[in-house]
Formats: sequence, C-alpha cells, structure tokens
Amino acid sequence: MQPKARVISKAADFNLARLKISLLQIWKNVMNSPIVENIKTLDQIQTTAIDLAFTFGPKLVVACLILLAGYYVGRWMGRITDSVLLKIELDVTLRILLVRIVRLLVIGLFGVLALQNLGVELLPLIAGLGVAGAGLALAMQGVLSNLAAGLTIIFTRPFKVGEYISIVGEEGQVEAISLFSTILNHPDLSRVVMPNRKIAGEILHNYGQIRQVKQTVGVAYDTDLNAALARINGLLAANPQVLQQPAPLIQVAALGDSSINIAIRPWVSVEAFSTVAGEINQSILGSFRDGGISIPLPQREVRLLGQA
Repeated sequence: MQPKARVISKAADFNLARLKISLLQIWKNVMNSPIVENIKTLDQIQTTAIDLAFTFGPKLVVACLILLAGYYVGRWMGRITDSVLLKIELDVTLRILLVRIVRLLVIGLFGVLALQNLGVELLPLIAGLGVAGAGLALAMQGVLSNLAAGLTIIFTRPFKVGEYISIVGEEGQVEAISLFSTILNHPDLSRVVMPNRKIAGEILHNYGQIRQVKQTVGVAYDTDLNAALARINGLLAANPQVLQQPAPLIQVAALGDSSINIAIRPWVSVEAFSTVAGEINQSILGSFRDGGISIPLPQREVRLLGQA
C-alpha cells in the first residue's frame, strides 16, 4: 500500500506543478495583452499630467491672470488715448487706428510677460515667427498690399469720412476707411466696397462736403435777359438747399441757334445734390411761365428754291 500511495502523491505533485505553470503562462499572457498595455499607458499619462499640473499649473494660472490684466489695461489705455485725440480733433479714421495700435501694444507687452512667466524662450519663438511671417507674406500678397495702401490713405488723408469722391469709375460719400477697404455710400442708396489697393495711385476727384449742380436753360432772343437772370437768382436765393456761400454762378453760357443758353451753377450739400436739380427746373419753369418768358424749341427754316 505504501508504494501505491507514493505513486499517487507524485502524480498529484506533478499535476499541481503543471497547473502552476499553466497559471503562470496565463498571467504572462494577460500582462502582455494590449488592454493591459493601454492601461499602463493611461497610468503613465495620468502620472505625467499630474506632475505637469503641479509643476506648471501655478505658472499657467499666473500667465492667464497677466493676459486678463493686459486686456483690461489695454482697454483703459485705449479710452485715454481716444479722449486725448478727440480733444485735438484728429481725423476719426486716424484716431481709431492709433487707439487700436495702443491697445495691441499693451496687450502684446503683457503677452510677453506671460510667456516669460511660463519660461518660454523668446528668441527661438521670435525666429520661428519671422520664418512663418515670411511664408505668410508670400501667400497673402493681395491682403498685405491692401494693408499698405490703407496705411497710405490714412496717413496721407487724400479724403476723409463724409466727403464725396469719385475714383476708378465709382463715386459716393465716404462712409468708412479701414486698413483693407474703403466703403462708399452711392447716390442710389447702395454701398460700394473698394479694396484700398485699387484706390492708391489712382486719379481721385474729391468733391468734399459740397457739390455743384450744373444746369442750362434756354430763353428766346427777344427775352429781357436781365429780367430772366433776376428771376433765376431770386429762385436760387429762395431755395433753402442752395448754398449762398460760395455764391451761385449764373451767366450766359452760349448763343445757340434758337435760344440764349443760361448756365446755372449753384452749390449744394452732398446730401441734397440728387434732389435740388429737379426743384430748380420746376421752379424756373413756373417762374418763366408767370413772367411770360418763353423757352423756345429748336427751329429750322427750310426754303425751296425750285423744283427738280
């Protein structure tokens, strides 16, 4: 019985050893599986994130506070600059540009302080920005040409907001001048947006705040010319939209085939230009009818000398 018991004991020990080996192999396979590897990677990421948070967290919070302070200081400095420029009555477009530059400079200064607080090396960053800026400049030549033309317009001031201009086949009252484009209000109530590079270097007709109405009326040769001129002058003086300074120009423009042509050249504001011409025509027609002054029609005299 003892030899048999020894054999059974040895078999049990052998099976137990095989079971241990199998369990060890299963454990190794589990530990080397992708799931466990992902868990280890996540643990490493979490550990690294915690370390970075303790290392750079306070610096990042301070940098955000510096940027927030820079934003509010920039707005405050912008308001002060705007109030100073208003007192010296600087042009509105140039004033807006200078206020924006002051704000950007202040925010940029605080941004540099924030980067220094984070320990960022500025010289490599500036070099990288220079290389990136060169590539960006090549890709945005049209935009940069508009920017350069906009700065030229703002500082040379060939026209200002509110003035009426005509350029490259377009005309209108200047509504706004920005770094990249100029907006005109057209007389037909539409808006014309012109890229600044289309304006710089072109021939510009600046009417300013007033425009001259150009009209011509003809009277018969037997008309009392002084009476006709006096009636026209009185009508222009009575029209509230016609400016008296500079004085309206009224004179005989030409001696036509069938009439004496009188030129009427009053000045009006830009806003009234589109309506004054019709009012003047209507008032002249009524006044001439009341005064018995005729506006002759073109006539041709045909004489038949003989029959063919």
